[in-house]
Amino acid sequence: MSWLRLRFAMVTVGTFVVLMANGLPLHAAAGKATEKSGGDDVVVVEATGEGLSKEEATKVALRNALEQGGKSEIFSDTQVENFQLMHDTIITRAEGIVTDYKVLEEKKVIGGTFKVKIRAKVSKKALVDSWGAIQNVLNQIGRPKIMVYVVERIDGKTEDQSILETEIEKRLLNSGFDLIARSAVKAIIEKEKADAAAENDVAKLQAIAKQFDAHIFITGTANANQAGLEDLYGTPAAFYNCDVQVKAYYTDSAKLLASAGIPVSRGGARGRKEFSPQAGKMALSFAGQNLVEEIYQQVMRQWSTQISAGGEIILEVQGMKVPGALKLKKKLVAIEGVERVHQSVTKGLAKFRINAKLSAEDLAGRLVEGEFEKILEITDLQLNRIQSKAVGK
Repeated sequence: MSWLRLRFAMVTVGTFVVLMANGLPLHAAAGKATEKSGGDDVVVVEATGEGLSKEEATKVALRNALEQGGKSEIFSDTQVENFQLMHDTIITRAEGIVTDYKVLEEKKVIGGTFKVKIRAKVSKKALVDSWGAIQNVLNQIGRPKIMVYVVERIDGKTEDQSILETEIEKRLLNSGFDLIARSAVKAIIEKEKADAAAENDVAKLQAIAKQFDAHIFITGTANANQAGLEDLYGTPAAFYNCDVQVKAYYTDSAKLLASAGIPVSRGGARGRKEFSPQAGKMALSFAGQNLVEEIYQQVMRQWSTQISAGGEIILEVQGMKVPGALKLKKKLVAIEGVERVHQSVTKGLAKFRINAKLSAEDLAGRLVEGEFEKILEITDLQLNRIQSKAVGK
């Protein structure tokens, strides 16, 4: 799959709730395989990447190197179920998989961006292992659901249609994520969403996302307001200033996944009046292009780490008192791969926030065996949350 810069038509942004999406790195350039090294497992490739900084350009080059290195073994089999989602998830984790590389060239190019060329060693075994791990998780939880809701305001007035929302949905669909259709959301829920977004009430948005079984939601605001008339080569033009802020959360825990914002961007359109919805849309469109790419990359990094390398897992046990919770905490800490456990008990609900180097699915597998089987019964398993009830004494 070739990587392309995300393009927008006339876009307007606003407040939106999403779950996440496909990964198309910024300014990607193709790499080429050069040789095999270390037997049949390691492939040496040269790849280039372009970005707004040397660091971003290097990340893009690593993604290209990983895709090129696994082109024949993994990425050629496009008939695999959830291929695109697994593909983009692995590519996002390129920095963790391609650990042996050398920068051959780095330079600033026209437009103010940077270009970096690298030589990297790609382990086909590491690719196959990551591919299998991601496939197992997706088989367990299914494709993550995404809910997108964008409220756009120009001169304080909410727009009925959101072009940006449509573009975001296209990108997410291309990556293989499931989307919650806007038509499925009833009028009263739409109002609740808008009100919650306006009040920046994360708890309300979380509750609404749960109703549609969305795994992740993104909420934010964007506003475009008049900034006066200017003369452009003898032609009058109306200009608008736009500010945008978005944040992404896991639906089940409300844990912050990503945050991105643009304080002020500017856009305009030809016209003799300061009031110009078209200029407002241009300002929002310009702001949206870079911001959506930034928030997407942050979310994809968190998503890919969560399903393939673990992260924070929430274990809820209904009907457990404090003494039982303290004993269970000690047993959880003893599990290989579990690093830290924070525990609380409220009205018979014990909640454990577990930092672990294993997925929720793997942890759930441990909790249905041995001594844990006598303590709790798992009733629900999601991306990073396990729900259960206490059993026995």
